[in-house]
Amino acid sequence: MKLENASSQPQLIRALKLRDLVLFNLAAVLGIRHLATSARFGAGSLVLWLLAALLFFIPQGLAVVELSSRFPNEGGIYDWTKRALGEGHGFLCGWCYWISNAPYYPGLLLSASVIATYVFGKGDSELSKSWPYVLSVTLVSLWLAVAVNVIGVGTGKWLQNIGALSTYGLGVVVILFGVYGVISEPPANPLTLQTLTPDFSDLGSLNLLASVAFAFAGVELVAAMGEEIENPRRNLPRAVLISAPLIALAYILGTGAVLWLVPVEQINVVSGFLQAIANGAQRFSSSFGWIAPACAALYVIGILGGVGAWLVAPARIAFVIGLDRYFPAWFGKVHPRWRTPYAAILVQAGVATAFLLASVLGEGTKVEEVYLILLDVQLLVYFIPFIYLFVSFLIHRNKNEVVTGAALIPGGKIAGWGIGISGLAMTMFGMIVATIPPDSSANRWRFFLKVTGESLAFIVVGGIIYYRARK
Repeated sequence: MKLENASSQPQLIRALKLRDLVLFNLAAVLGIRHLATSARFGAGSLVLWLLAALLFFIPQGLAVVELSSRFPNEGGIYDWTKRALGEGHGFLCGWCYWISNAPYYPGLLLSASVIATYVFGKGDSELSKSWPYVLSVTLVSLWLAVAVNVIGVGTGKWLQNIGALSTYGLGVVVILFGVYGVISEPPANPLTLQTLTPDFSDLGSLNLLASVAFAFAGVELVAAMGEEIENPRRNLPRAVLISAPLIALAYILGTGAVLWLVPVEQINVVSGFLQAIANGAQRFSSSFGWIAPACAALYVIGILGGVGAWLVAPARIAFVIGLDRYFPAWFGKVHPRWRTPYAAILVQAGVATAFLLASVLGEGTKVEEVYLILLDVQLLVYFIPFIYLFVSFLIHRNKNEVVTGAALIPGGKIAGWGIGISGLAMTMFGMIVATIPPDSSANRWRFFLKVTGESLAFIVVGGIIYYRARK
């Protein structure tokens, strides 16, 4: 679908340049919180980062490079799937991609609300476990990001850009303290061949490893804004190739820094990276007490940028589905002044708000457990489009279509099948792991039922919407 070539379609503004795309990828993909969830598993997580990069991140990036240069249209992964498998599969892919963000925003902002307590010296208090505080901060932050991105792409992109710089700057701080720790102190955890070997028999701990594969997902996100990108056929692949190495290095070196500075048994699944900064600052100089609150502020800013990215791009998928009339037609409207699909953004934020409130129901629910439930539900639903991504990549590649200007991956059919099969296998692994309750779960069956039940509910609702639209 080429919106700019159809006078009857809403016109969008090409406001995103290569710099914006690179920073968008950093804001969308890089999550410093993943340093804690992976380090919690122990030294074996370093090997898992490498495996995830080789078996998932690289195949994902290469598939996105080729598909985005073949079809640089609004809708991204929805458009690619619809072209390869038809409208039914295209809708399911687009629906899962769009609706999976409902639990994602609260998951991000829950962690931000906990980290924000460190900004004003309340990190060790009970405030982070107070639901009135957590809910208030989460909801205010969510709707602030909504307002900024409704105003326009040219304005909203600065939230993503500033968020990306804050997040990466924070990652650099963690790594630098880790480097200083390597020079000056022995590691807080043993780093031997035995500890570096992942223990796959520990099924409870494997739940934390779902975030390893999930953490590398997202470079396909900005492709959903193809009609708002300057020279997308050229700039989308370049943005992936520039941002991907930066992301991989930040994850691997950052996790290593956390492991060097904080004993595994003390790592908090939400704020573990901040523990590493505090320990590193204390070792470096007693005058560095200010750096942990400053880094907590950077984290919160980075989260707002990430939420902005995951608001603005998936809304474009809902926007295109609205144009195709599988969603109500008003999803396909743009704001008359700001030229944004404001209806899709507002509905998405409304669903996220409802999902957050539903997730905290239940006596004795802990903030950390809700964070993991939100993460795993989002993972299950979000990875369904990745199955479509790799299948669509294989289908389009095997058609031998000639597209002028497309960035085709060298290596012929052997390389193509290797990328597709590797990506599909890692996607299925991540989905299976996401259903395993963590050892810290107060009620393992409740955790499992919430994750699988809420995920299936999203898919069933999508099927009903598609059936009614077709009828």
